[in-house]
Amino acid sequence: MDEMNVLVIMTDELRRDTLGCYGNEIIQTPHVDALAKRGVQFENAYTPSPICVPARASIATGQYVHEHRCWANAIPYHGQIDSWHHRLRNAGRRSTAIGKLHFRGTADDNGFSEEIKPLHVKDGKGWVHGLLRERTDLFDASSFAQNIGPGEDPYTDYDRTICSQTLDWLENRASDKSPAGWGAFVSFLRPHYPLTCPPEFYALYDPKLLPTPKAPISEGEEDHPVLKNLRRACDYDAPFSDEDKQVAIASYYGLCSFVDDMVGKIIAKLSETGLDQNTVVIFSSDHGECLGDRGFWTKMVMYEEAASIPLIMSGPNISPRKECAPVSLIDLYPTILDIADVERVSGEAIHARSLFETLKRPDKDRLILSEFHDYGAQTGMFMLRHENWKLIHYPGFEPQLFNLEKDPAEEENLAKDKEHIHKLEELSNLLKVILDPDEINKLAFCDQEDMIRELGGREEILAMQNYDHTPVNDI
Repeated sequence: MDEMNVLVIMTDELRRDTLGCYGNEIIQTPHVDALAKRGVQFENAYTPSPICVPARASIATGQYVHEHRCWANAIPYHGQIDSWHHRLRNAGRRSTAIGKLHFRGTADDNGFSEEIKPLHVKDGKGWVHGLLRERTDLFDASSFAQNIGPGEDPYTDYDRTICSQTLDWLENRASDKSPAGWGAFVSFLRPHYPLTCPPEFYALYDPKLLPTPKAPISEGEEDHPVLKNLRRACDYDAPFSDEDKQVAIASYYGLCSFVDDMVGKIIAKLSETGLDQNTVVIFSSDHGECLGDRGFWTKMVMYEEAASIPLIMSGPNISPRKECAPVSLIDLYPTILDIADVERVSGEAIHARSLFETLKRPDKDRLILSEFHDYGAQTGMFMLRHENWKLIHYPGFEPQLFNLEKDPAEEENLAKDKEHIHKLEELSNLLKVILDPDEINKLAFCDQEDMIRELGGREEILAMQNYDHTPVNDI
């Protein structure tokens, strides 16, 4: 009998609540919704970091950011820690990547048997300006609000190519008579900005009928100093008019539907070739998208819009259900090994838990961590999710505390509320079960200073070409 296969479909910057299966009544995502209906939909899934490179290193290794130490978009994974791709390949399975990886480069042994049209960080270095965390003047966000509305873009072209390559690859696997199972990581760029959307998908949405962003902090209101600094460092919101914001949101919705269309083609190919009979499909995103909420665009914050992610698993012998136990993208590592029937090594991915274990024994008390250590963050950001509570710890600054059951929009910070002082202490102590945030914050800055020196120092970095998002023109 043929072994089980696993197909991971990874999107980039897909906000959980912009999928129909997660409650959005406007969005048109019928293929992802159908996948969720016949599989498991995880209701409380989180990214280990709300930014690309650290999150993708965690997906590969099953480790939190402070463990693999790929802190920022300029410190990419380069095969230095065994990934699930290594483990599958070394066990005799084909391990294939098609699309965005955001590792250092193909010259490294990233663990794949083959990398098809991979997108890695620019020049093997990534966004080096982000290492200069003391600065707030290195990011020009003016083009963000200009590249919106209907139109074509290299990111869209790239994704179409990735979809086509995936369909061809599946055809070849269907004709391959080898009984050995395979693991494939199909990774799209969309709906990541630029928010230029293929016209046929943009036409699905009327900007005037879409929800408006949550209002930013107004003058006179108490703003968190770390978030205020982040807004100043990456002010995507300033160039927008209210009308343009709605156009950008319509573009994002259209890009979500564009991704859904490609997912539909891949799922149809699995069915057409019979591979659906022995393939588990995992659908997710590396992080979410703020979409203008609270004056933020893109990601980089610990609010639900950026830190939470969709996670769906469907396949043979997986009974449909919605699972509320908290999970993380680090859980993909042991889950994929389970699907491939590859034994775990003692001591690896110690915080990760197979999604199959969660389905058998849901752990509602599990601690889930997310971290951010990149540009705009004058100190580290550490998010702890426990039961219905969320703590956001900022070393050297006041924390934030939210009751997600009573306040799902995270509008009431309870950290200074005397009634919740014990809850704040409890969660702060639970965070220390995983890490010492003060020590990890120091370690992150230390590692980044080492990287700055390796690149020739601050002046050398400032002289390097700056850019907003990884270009695809070289592929």
